[in-house]
Amino acid sequence: MLFSDVTSKFMEMEETTKRLELTDILASLFKESDDDLKNITYLIQGKLAPDYENIEFGVSDKIIIKALSSVSAMPEEEINKIFYKTGDLGTTAYEISSGIQQKPLFTEELTVKYVYDNLTNLAKSSGHESIRTKINIYLNLLMNSSPDDIKYITRIITGKLRLGVADSTILDSLVSAFSDKQYSDAIENAYNFHPDIGYIALLLKNNDIERINNTGAEPLIPFKVMLAERLRSINEINEKMNHNSAYEYKYDGLRTQLHKKGNVIKIFSRGLEETTLNFPDIQKNFKDNYKFDSIIIDGESVPYNPDTGELYPFQMVSQRRGRKYELNQVSKEIPIVMFIFDILYLNGKSLVNLPYPERRKILEKNFKDNDYFKLATRIVSDDGDKINKFFEESIESGCEGVVAKNTSNESVYRAGARGWLWIKFKRDYEKELADSMDLVVIGAFNGHGRRTGAYGALLMASYNDQDDTFESFTKLGTGFTDEVLFSLPKMFSDKIVREKPARVNSKMVPDMWIYPEIVMEINGAEITVSPVHKCAYDLIEKNSGLALRFPRLIKIRNDKKPEDATTTNEIIELFKMQKKTK
Repeated sequence: MLFSDVTSKFMEMEETTKRLELTDILASLFKESDDDLKNITYLIQGKLAPDYENIEFGVSDKIIIKALSSVSAMPEEEINKIFYKTGDLGTTAYEISSGIQQKPLFTEELTVKYVYDNLTNLAKSSGHESIRTKINIYLNLLMNSSPDDIKYITRIITGKLRLGVADSTILDSLVSAFSDKQYSDAIENAYNFHPDIGYIALLLKNNDIERINNTGAEPLIPFKVMLAERLRSINEINEKMNHNSAYEYKYDGLRTQLHKKGNVIKIFSRGLEETTLNFPDIQKNFKDNYKFDSIIIDGESVPYNPDTGELYPFQMVSQRRGRKYELNQVSKEIPIVMFIFDILYLNGKSLVNLPYPERRKILEKNFKDNDYFKLATRIVSDDGDKINKFFEESIESGCEGVVAKNTSNESVYRAGARGWLWIKFKRDYEKELADSMDLVVIGAFNGHGRRTGAYGALLMASYNDQDDTFESFTKLGTGFTDEVLFSLPKMFSDKIVREKPARVNSKMVPDMWIYPEIVMEINGAEITVSPVHKCAYDLIEKNSGLALRFPRLIKIRNDKKPEDATTTNEIIELFKMQKKTK
């Protein structure tokens, strides 16, 4: 397939923000893709492989500008001026490519495979000459491309393709192209356990519904972790679960999934990022203490004091993320214990369809507490007094609260899903506003006075997982330390876009739109009905949405993707819970 056919579809997609139209455009592309389907699905994501393979292009804007300068004979300063004017390096490459008078006499046919293979070589290039190699590969693509082609190739390389589609839209398009909506739930479930869009695409193209239906946990393939709903009281939880529940401590750490297959042990975060190198102590201690042929466990990694057993705050774990050096020293300074609360796979057998009580029994049979791995503390009871006492003990132990887990025969492990099989309860829920929220930055307002040169406030959004959109919910202007406040312009410099992003739903217009990528944990006073915000618009009151009053930043959530943010449905539930207490 010619890459120009992909380019023409990308251009169509840029002309619409309607999800149904985007789905139709992608479906038509997939039907025409033949043997290039897998590679095309990755390129639409702006990637070469699923996230857990950690393949990155490693190309900065400066490298692209240097390459464009060498091919056009324009000084880098002039190219920077064009870049500043367009605000997009892809458009900059388009303009420079359009102005190149002489193309090579002999060019390669720019097929999807040719582009994908060259981008793969570019990503794999490392070592002393890697920058020169990357520039040469990029120039080769440019000289064989049309201006439109190189615009999108450049955007892919720089991580700014931004076609306005998420994984859910791509899945819908694949269903439209090769399958039937009756299988949508099974396909989504398969993707949650095996989050490789190219893998799922080939199964659907081959009409392999049996394998789709049987896709479950697989060692060394990270899964989207199961999530919990929330309620305000133990009594409400007991009623919701029909008194069929166990309660576990809710630990304040990093969600951790540990996989072992043969001699290979890998650790993944809730965002599917491999973090094995950040936790050499967990890897070593598991290898030294357990001899399973294959296993997958789900839990929380928490820093602690081995002398007193005291649990430390989440932030101390996050210090390890991104640190490639001195990790042995950090491991000694901040030892980690992994609290295991679920098992998905053991010695060649998937366990995800077993009820929770059976999975817990398997854990108890195979794990005994030691200094590095402990089972999550729990009780099985429907006695409100006992559970409240257990909750208080969790707080005293340094935990956030408890998680209730359904113990009925329906209590399977649902990857990537919220539902009422798990329900969390925290101390914060006893306040007027129940719990903090994870919101996505979609815009910024210029600062004044002391904040001149920084941002005065950020426009924050919830995630509507039904429409795959980000709905404006509040303006955030408090809770920033000076260090964080004045670092925001740099943090968002490559995420500012000239027009409202396709997936953003907002009546409020900020001074600058920000592509939805950064998640922040926010607290506030209360949720109110608002005519200016689009969260839950028309669902509570006609011509009104919901808004958060007096929001305050708690922390930036680098461990979460925008699609992991608090959903609009969750905010509606929080609003209803809040009204019950008034």
